[in-house]
Amino acid sequence: MQPQLPDPRNAEILIHVGGELLPRDQAKVSVFDSSVQGGDAVWEGLRVYEGRIFQLDAHLDRLFDSAKAMAFAQVPARAEVKQAIFDTLKANNMRDGVHIRLTLTRGTKVTSGMDPRLNRSGPCLIVLAEWKAPVYNSSGIRLITASIRRNSPQCIDSKIHHNNLINNILAKIEANVAGCDDALMLDLQGYVAETNATNVFVVKRGALLSPHADSCLPGITRAFVLHLARNHNLSVYERNLTLAEVYSADELFTTGTMGELTPVLSVDGRVIGSGEPGPITRQLQQLYAECTSCLGELLPF
Repeated sequence: MQPQLPDPRNAEILIHVGGELLPRDQAKVSVFDSSVQGGDAVWEGLRVYEGRIFQLDAHLDRLFDSAKAMAFAQVPARAEVKQAIFDTLKANNMRDGVHIRLTLTRGTKVTSGMDPRLNRSGPCLIVLAEWKAPVYNSSGIRLITASIRRNSPQCIDSKIHHNNLINNILAKIEANVAGCDDALMLDLQGYVAETNATNVFVVKRGALLSPHADSCLPGITRAFVLHLARNHNLSVYERNLTLAEVYSADELFTTGTMGELTPVLSVDGRVIGSGEPGPITRQLQQLYAECTSCLGELLPF
């Protein structure tokens, strides 16, 4: 029995894998691909709004930076990656309400093993575009604090957007077991880093606070929200944040391409603020929504 898809339209999508557009049931990589062998790949998540890909160049900048940091060889040109994205969207007649998972693996190996010298065919580009609404409830979510710590630059630099997400998955399992939506992750010093899937913002006495992007991903949505806040005369600070500051926040919200801006209503059973989305969260949600409909790379079809 086939599992039911969240959106039935995704049963018939075409997916770009290694230069080919393939039906969903044929879109596969080799068992010798580095993503299978060791999670050796980099990726980005993008959204399409009203015929525009929001923040496309910022996402591609990070994809290429991550590939460079991982010492990928024979990386495809930016124009080639863009064309693969456009071709995939056009083939699926997708212009709005779409999420793209863009993945670049190190490619196939001549034999199994960790050594990148076994990768001799160049990277494999995957463009997976799906009909997908923001993944969180717009009215708000609940978090628990995970026992799993977020990697620091001493371990794996969070500025590399890599596919090895075991820390995040283990934290998400803890959230699932606790009956919460996601898990808040701390860094090795006990400061707030991010959730298992998103960046975090605290609002306190009218000021917007965000953890340093040291043990958290410097998210594209995070950076855009910081830009919006500063442009609208909000006080913005990036600094270490403790759990006590999270518990006593006036407002708390998360940011990410998959969920956009999402209010947090409680953490570890502590109600945040009034227990409802706050005014600054709502203001930034509205400003963000206005930008997604008019900014971004216009689709050429």
